[in-house]
Amino acid sequence: MKVAAELGYVVNRAAQKLSGGRSHIIGIVATDLEHPFVSAVATGAREAAWTAGYEVLVYAQLRSEKRPTGGVLQLLRQISDGIIAALPMEYGYLEDLAELSIPVVTIDQRGNKAEFPSIAADSYGGAKSAILHLAELGHKRIALIGGDERLGSARDRRRAYNETMAQLGFRRDSALVAPGDYSQAGGYAAAQKLLALSSRPTAILAANDVSAFGAMTAIREAGLRIPEDISVVGFDDIPASSLVSPALTTVRQPIYQMGRSAVNTLLALMARIEPATQVVSLPTELVIRQSTAAPKS
Repeated sequence: MKVAAELGYVVNRAAQKLSGGRSHIIGIVATDLEHPFVSAVATGAREAAWTAGYEVLVYAQLRSEKRPTGGVLQLLRQISDGIIAALPMEYGYLEDLAELSIPVVTIDQRGNKAEFPSIAADSYGGAKSAILHLAELGHKRIALIGGDERLGSARDRRRAYNETMAQLGFRRDSALVAPGDYSQAGGYAAAQKLLALSSRPTAILAANDVSAFGAMTAIREAGLRIPEDISVVGFDDIPASSLVSPALTTVRQPIYQMGRSAVNTLLALMARIEPATQVVSLPTELVIRQSTAAPKS
């Protein structure tokens, strides 16, 4: 150890792994690291990895790229013991990851690839609780700003909206459902379309908080007040949701815990322990704040 210190020796992680050992590095492949959800998942994963004696290497996948390049995936295989994939799985991502022959855990990918365990939240139950909350306030014309339909969470939230509205006996109106792509710009554009309807909604459920922020901007620009003229509910409960004005009513999902759970599941796979279930669904909770109220009579 003394000689190593004098020579400035540093462990070569890749060589260490190639020699049959572990690199003690977990790779994360994700899109849009600036997105609060993705960054929170990565933070939770980093904390859990550090506790277990692992480091985290993050590869930021650009939305304009169709798939990670072969060089990137091979690099992850060479220097990491396992990968957490937090991105929409299109263009052969899953097939490429499967070929790496190392443990993989996905975030919110239920139903897309059964052999990869997935960590998700109860999107269906969360969206249903939001609709029921608005209905209890007296809203009947409730709109949905959808998410990225490539993700299981967006599909579950849309399904919960359709089924809960039907269960409540509210008239089905396809014009009340607008795509939002989980982005602020998408939420803004979707809200503009909803507000332009001859019979506009009295409440909007946005598939995530970021798109809800965009919707709130569009509502204010239209000269309307929140919640006096229109109520808004988000999904995620990112830190900014309690800081906007009015504070956003939202469905809280345990984002940090999703990252931590992904690491724990990955560590189990690396130890050749099969998970008890392919999909870990964490509970959600409705957080009522100031952006929802009874509709005008």
